[in-house]
Amino acid sequence: MILKAIQDEYPDDFSWCYGCGRLNEKGHHFRTGWDGEQTLTIYSPKQEHMALPGFVYGGLIASFIDCHGTGSASLALHRKNGHEPGDGVEPPRFVTASLKIDFIKPTPQDTPLKAIGTIHEIHPKKWKVETEVFANDILCARGEVIAVVMPSTFVK
Repeated sequence: MILKAIQDEYPDDFSWCYGCGRLNEKGHHFRTGWDGEQTLTIYSPKQEHMALPGFVYGGLIASFIDCHGTGSASLALHRKNGHEPGDGVEPPRFVTASLKIDFIKPTPQDTPLKAIGTIHEIHPKKWKVETEVFANDILCARGEVIAVVMPSTFVK
């Protein structure tokens, strides 16, 4: 369970993402927090996320890695700026510049998935997050997100 997720800190205008937006009624509501120096997102796939009986659809895994990556970048820059989720300071928001995924093993349907991220700063506005997705402690997918600080053109 993620107690202090970065997505809980995003302002309402930026909380509609289908993957991690807390205000998107039909979304996944992925929540990303710190686990030591790595980041963690846990999610239990629903029946409708099926590729075929017993296995998760790869698009869900892609969304999981994508939102975990941008959330992880936000956590990292927020911490670099001297803040943590829950301290009342609005965190930076990121968008995906690049998403790469390798599917290692079929992902079982009926088990929680765990995304563990390792963060690398590339540039003050650009971060790389390497993510591994596990089901029952078995590596199922590996991905990389290049996340960039959300441009001001995204703001109304």
